[in-house]
Order: sequence, then structure tokens, then C-alpha cells
Amino acid sequence: MRTRIFILSLVGLASLSSSGCRDSAKNPLQNNDDPHTIPNPEGWTLVWNDEFSGDSIDPAKWEHEVNAQGGGNNELQYYTDRSVNSFIEEGCLVIQALRENYKGPEGTREYTSARLRTKNKGDWKYGRFDIRARLPFGQGIWPAIWMLPTEGKYGGWAASGEIDIMELLGHEPNKVYGTLHYGGEWPNNIHSGKAFLLKENDFSSDFHLFTLEWSPGVFRWYVDGELYQTQTQWYSSNGSFPAPFDEFFHLVLNVAVGGNWPGNPDNSTVFPQKMIIDHVRVYKSTD
Repeated sequence: MRTRIFILSLVGLASLSSSGCRDSAKNPLQNNDDPHTIPNPEGWTLVWNDEFSGDSIDPAKWEHEVNAQGGGNNELQYYTDRSVNSFIEEGCLVIQALRENYKGPEGTREYTSARLRTKNKGDWKYGRFDIRARLPFGQGIWPAIWMLPTEGKYGGWAASGEIDIMELLGHEPNKVYGTLHYGGEWPNNIHSGKAFLLKENDFSSDFHLFTLEWSPGVFRWYVDGELYQTQTQWYSSNGSFPAPFDEFFHLVLNVAVGGNWPGNPDNSTVFPQKMIIDHVRVYKSTD
């Protein structure tokens, strides 16, 4: 991991300033648009990436999902495509959750945030996924880096699968989860996964590298290069193994507010909260 020190204000308003993603003295390869300058991990070749080096979010790579549907988890946010909820700053993608009274076509919510996806712009079956990010914190804050099936060949959620590269519950800022969802359509779905616990500090105090390696019949999860979980067993009620994880999936980045798992914000939760993404890189195996 490339180490940097970041100072957070109590309300999460600290600027990226000279310690941001564009820090050429410490990381000369960062924010270079030429993919040939990005090192390939042994056994992998870069096939897709975003270094967030432009002035705005690249619409050729990312689509905003705009809705107040609560993600099926009774979440409280309105996902918008407004620049206050997602933007590029100093070579980083920032997804920002706000406490505000916001009215849209689907009603009024007390919180806003953003959810971006690569569907039909970046879709992969197998590969290595590297996402370097600094995460938000606080009761009711729920950042996620995950993948959904592009076509849903095996049926509705979760018969066609879901791959969670990283999820964090804001009241446990030193712990992240890697999870697979599969089985039948809800409510006949199941999940399996493990958590990774930082030995020092928490995921809001510095950037960390979240990696998923997905090969036929096997998933491996890493934090900062440390393997913490391998999964080789799952199923779909509508297909034979390795279904549902033998189809194309796309990436999703979001910060949810509230919901069944993290619970809702309380008086201890400060806003705004930001998930700051340094880069997203996708590799294919050279084997």
C-alpha cells in the first residue's frame, strides 16, 4: 500500500489539498491518463481503468442511478446526479452524502447521496478489480463497492448473484465485509462472506486498496494486498455451478444512508460524509 496521512475535520470537510490523489511526489504514476504507465500485478493485464484525472465524471464509463427507492433495504437517501453529491476533486472521485431536505420526482428525503455504475460501459466476466479508496464513517453511513449482473440470466435478486467487494458500516469504521449473494430469488436467497479488521486506525483515516480476484469457481478478497477470504462454493437455483457467477457483472459505487443493516443516523452522525476513490482498475488474467 502507498501510505499517506490525511487529517479529517470533525464534520468530514477537510480538503484533499496537497495530500490528495494528485500527489506526484509520493505517487508519480497517479492520475496519468496513459494506461501503459500503470503497473500490472503479476499474472494480470489492465483492461479498464479510471484514474479520475479529468475535470468531471466520465459519462463514457459511469452512469448515475437517480432514485429514492431505498435500495430494497429501507435506506433513507435520495440518489441524485447533482454535482454536490458526486464530483471530481484533485484527481479523486468523491461521493458525498448530505443531510438536507430534498424533493425529487419520487418524493422528499432528508438525505442525498450518489450511486454510480458501469453497466453497459464496463461489464466483465472474471478478472481482478482494484479500487483504492478512503471511506466515510458514522452511525447509519453505509459505503459500498460491489457488482451486479448486467443481464440477470438466472432470475431476480439474488438468483443471478451479487458480488460485494467492500461494504462498511459506519459505526464500525475499522471493519469491512466481502460477501457473495446467491441461491434463489428473494426470499429464497442466501449469502456468505467474511470481515476484515484493521489492526490500527480505521478506514476513514487513510486510503486503502480493496481487491477482488474472480476466476472460474473461485473468489479471493484482499485489503492492501492481504488475502482475508476465499470462496469456492455457491449455487443458483436456476443454473449449474459456477452459476450465477459465470456471467457478466458491472461495478457499482455508492454511499447509502440508513437501512436495515447499518440502522439509521443518530445525533452522533456528522455530515457531509465522503467516500473518496483514488482509482478503479480492472485486469484480466494472463493465464
